[in-house]
This record gives sequence, C-alpha cells and structure tokens, in this order.
Amino acid sequence: MGWIHWNAYKQIPGVEVGAICTKEEHRLKGDWTDIKGNFGPPGEKVDLSGISTYDEMADLMADNSIDFVDICLPPALHGLAIEMAASAGKHVFCEKPLALTVEQCEKAVGECEDHDCLLMVGQVLPFFPEYTIARQQISGDAFGKLLGGNFKRVISDPTWLPDFYDPDKIGGPLFDLHVHDAHFIRLIYGMPSGVFSSGRIRGEVVEYCHSLFRFDDPELVVGCTSGVINQQGRPFTHGFEIHLENATMQFEHAGLAEGGETMPLKILTPDGQVIYPDVGDGDPVNAFVNEIKEVVQAIQTGEASPILSGNLARDAIRMCHAQSESVRTGAFVEI
Repeated sequence: MGWIHWNAYKQIPGVEVGAICTKEEHRLKGDWTDIKGNFGPPGEKVDLSGISTYDEMADLMADNSIDFVDICLPPALHGLAIEMAASAGKHVFCEKPLALTVEQCEKAVGECEDHDCLLMVGQVLPFFPEYTIARQQISGDAFGKLLGGNFKRVISDPTWLPDFYDPDKIGGPLFDLHVHDAHFIRLIYGMPSGVFSSGRIRGEVVEYCHSLFRFDDPELVVGCTSGVINQQGRPFTHGFEIHLENATMQFEHAGLAEGGETMPLKILTPDGQVIYPDVGDGDPVNAFVNEIKEVVQAIQTGEASPILSGNLARDAIRMCHAQSESVRTGAFVEI
C-alpha cells in the first residue's frame, strides 16, 4: 500500500513526500522492484533525492519538517505508530484496519484527540467511483428513502500471506477484507444495533460468513457476504445492490484467474429506466488519489474528514467483532 500511496502523492498538488521509513535497506536506497500488491504498476527503482530516509520510526517522528505520517505497516503495528506520531504532534493517515481490537482503536482515537492531531484511516472504498456515485445518490435524496441493500467481498485463499489467519497480526478475512464493507455500511446506513452472522471458522478467525444487520429503523434491511472461498480461480469479487424507495443500484466486479468481468454500475428506476452512470476510466489508483486528496484537504483546513475519521474506522472494527462473536455462538449479537 505504501507503493500505491507513493504513486498517488505524485498526482496531488499541495503535498510532498519528505521522508520514508522502513527496515528494508534496499528500499532506503530506492530499489522498490520487489514490491507487489493488489493495485497499480509493479514496483520499480525510485529517485529518493531530497527525501530523508530513516530505518527507525523514532527518527522519522523527530523530523520537524514532516506535517503528517502515512502508516502502511502490518495491522498489529498501527497502534504503536499512531501513538508515536501523535506524541510528536503529527497528523496521522493510517491504512485500514485502524487496529485489530476495539480497545486498540479507542486508544488510537484518544491519543490523537489528546494531542490535537487529526486521525484518518485508509478506508478507500467510498472513493471508488461506483461507491462514490452511490453515496452521492443517497445523500442527494433524488430516489427517496434508503431501504437497505446487500454487499459482497469474497476472495480466494491468500496463500502468499502467512499471517492472514493470525488474529493478533492480520485478523483474517473480516478484519482485512470485510472491514471495507463494514465501514461503508456504517457510513451510509448509520451504526447497526446488532447482527446475526452464520459462517465457517478457520483456526481462531471467521473464514467466511453471511451477516444480517439490525438497525433502529426496522425498515432497513442490510446484509453482506464476506470472506475466503477456496477456489483459486476467483481471486476477488466485490459488489453491491442498494435499495432506495425509487431506485435500485447494482454493481459487481469479479477478478478471475483468466481475467476480470464487471457488471457495471446501474440505477434501476420504477418506470423501467436503466441508467448507466459514468464511472471514469476504471484505473483503481484514482480511488487512492481521491482518498489522499481528502486527507490533504483535511489537514490544510484543520477539519476532520467525515469519511475517513477514526471513529468510523473504530465502529467498523466493532461490527467485525460482533459478526465474529455471532458466528462462534450462533446467536444474535448486540453492537
């Protein structure tokens, strides 16, 4: 994710990478050719001229030229990095998940509040065009009241991540994968009052589940399907169907071993119309550019982002833990 953020920063006026910190000595010398990830081009050699390089976080935090720190560490290290950045008086942009427990999330939010630092979490999903348009249509109220919807995020087994199912390091599919949809559900519907989830467990974490959320508004019906299914031919699938009084919005994308397939975003209306909104060129890096633009604007104005706030990210983790408890107990769990 650091590589994707690096490429995004190059496209954004008003922000400049002033320093990097990593334990990887070759990367401090600009050799990023071994980087692999879900998005963007392969890693390459980069010019770090004029950019400070550190192999200790404490040295980075002591650099007075840095206004905010972008944390792209494994999830188990997020809390420590946030605490160090806030103590140094720096604003924080942290990749998702904010942390692996609600208590760790609360501490991170509190540390930044205590030091008057903005905390933003890289829940990038609302900045992908299909999800951006859905948010705009919902907030614009053109199609009436929000009634509910279904969300999907399923991957094949990420065998290249040895700690994926470790609850203390990555947290498994709910905390690494579904947390995107949990955040988006929280963003557009508000906080659920409870959840019932049915699924399978691998080791100590939920591998795959269906969840039905309950809200104070009894007319809201919201569900999701999340996790890992052990067919390597379907490395990634995500999408949604969102229901409003006077429209349904549909979207689904499947990354397949032989290529990708997309059911483009559609708005279906009661009079039989099928509207295809313009979603741009489909380059996923654009979502990260728009996300970081939101971060930069928040820091420049001093106003917290309503999309990337630490409180929303904490609530998403709370939802994931409730889903995990429901799968384990077979019972409805209040949130």
